[in-house]
Amino acid sequence: MANTTGHPRGLYVLFATEMWERFNYYGMRAILVLFTTQALLFSRQFSSELYGSYTGLIYLTPLIGGFLADRFWGNRQAIIFGGLVMALGEFVLFFCASWYKSDPDTASYLFYAGLALMIVGNGFFKPNISSMVGQLYPEGDRRKDSAYTIFYMGINMGAFLGPLVCGFVGNTGNPDDFKWAFLAAGTGMLISVITFQILKNKYIVSHEGVPVGMPSPEGQNSKFLFKSPTSIVTILGTLVFAGIVLGIIFVDVNQLGIVFPLLILSVIAIVWLIFSDKTLTKIEKDRIIVIFIVSFFVIFFWSAFEQAGASLTFFADEQTNRMIGSYEMPTAYFQSFNAAFIIIFAPVFAWIWLKLGQRNLEPHSPLKMAIGLFLLAIGYLVIAFGVKGVDPGIKVSMFWLTSLYLLHTWGELCLSPIGLSLVSKLAPLKLVSLLMAVWFLANAAANKLAGTLSGLYPPGEGEMRLAADNGVDLRGILNGAVQPTQDMLAKLNDLSIRADYPMLLGFQITNLYEFFMIFVVMAGIASGILFLLQSRLNKMMHGLR
Repeated sequence: MANTTGHPRGLYVLFATEMWERFNYYGMRAILVLFTTQALLFSRQFSSELYGSYTGLIYLTPLIGGFLADRFWGNRQAIIFGGLVMALGEFVLFFCASWYKSDPDTASYLFYAGLALMIVGNGFFKPNISSMVGQLYPEGDRRKDSAYTIFYMGINMGAFLGPLVCGFVGNTGNPDDFKWAFLAAGTGMLISVITFQILKNKYIVSHEGVPVGMPSPEGQNSKFLFKSPTSIVTILGTLVFAGIVLGIIFVDVNQLGIVFPLLILSVIAIVWLIFSDKTLTKIEKDRIIVIFIVSFFVIFFWSAFEQAGASLTFFADEQTNRMIGSYEMPTAYFQSFNAAFIIIFAPVFAWIWLKLGQRNLEPHSPLKMAIGLFLLAIGYLVIAFGVKGVDPGIKVSMFWLTSLYLLHTWGELCLSPIGLSLVSKLAPLKLVSLLMAVWFLANAAANKLAGTLSGLYPPGEGEMRLAADNGVDLRGILNGAVQPTQDMLAKLNDLSIRADYPMLLGFQITNLYEFFMIFVVMAGIASGILFLLQSRLNKMMHGLR
């Protein structure tokens, strides 16, 4: 019988590895749109679209990295390779931020290249690190659930520390300092890889002492060209892959949106693969349909939640009073609030579900997810009233943004872990990986949509000052007091600033209250529909919760 006291030391190696990787990712994300708008002088609309394309592709590339690890490399080699590629991406961004003034053209190329390397590296790292946790334990070991809870805390520790450190060194008010944030994030990624490399052979082993995450026998014997991560062919292939990703980003934000079509084609392919399987029973098909339905609804949740890295960062930077006594808190620090609230409230929510379960009152998963969407809508309703009637440039209390992040965290705790658990429970064993891909494709679509919706953020003082510095009265044009000339429009076009208010479904968004109400309506309607559907979904789950 396996030892059921304590946890293997390998769990804490994986904890540290993941913590530093999340430090890297969230530290970089915290300053991304600030860097693009304040240093590269991209417009907020363009920066938002770029943010959406970047984070959307972050959830697509793990499909490829996971496939290579399962068939050929094993988890270990994929983690090290992906981590090194991500670190390289951060250092490329460091040089971009170092040269953006002296050589803006080269800096622009380096910026896109750095993003592409981050996306490709993440594709190899992300799907493999978490899958190794379960391999440390024997089948049926009761410690496995608590192991994932500990691992989840590592994710949030990294997400908490990254924005604080990168914000402290990079978000100083001087655009020249952004380079130190990228350097700090890249250093964190190297610490992650080094920690894993030094300790993996000693501690990343099963309960029987057998190394886990090794290449499969088929992979070791394969003649596949990419068999080894260190081969010249693999490195050249990765650079080609990064070039393709770079091209997708550039075309998506500059010419023709292609990320959404890629996502739709991916979903169609997965639906065909699943439902062409004639061995599926009626119960299995019903449960798979539930997975597709709840995955559709999480798009509305994450597209609003992920405004944290885009429009809510603009709001924190320009219209939130960040003074604490005589100290002005860096904008990037707000990105740590969600992770801090997760660490505080995750045990509380776990206790609530446990107590309700003991009284046979615990809601089914679809109802929990509807509650999560409702809390998200309430968060935006709070901040919408906080900014109602407030002009651009007038700063409001940080109470409003803090309240939003608190409510959104509660919503996340009702939806995110519940949804992941639901997919693992409902999916037939032979289709678990494929249906988990559906969940991550929904996340990819949500992140891309988040960027598009952030692009609807109405012009604020930052863009008005930038236009004024170039001889254009943007405020006057928006209010109809100034008739724009062709020269004015050309200048605004060069600055990637629109000359009118954004439109959504024929409705003009002229202020922040109207902007935030988009998410209140979107999440509120999605919550209501899911609430109405939850009884039917419960029946289609055939006894599972």
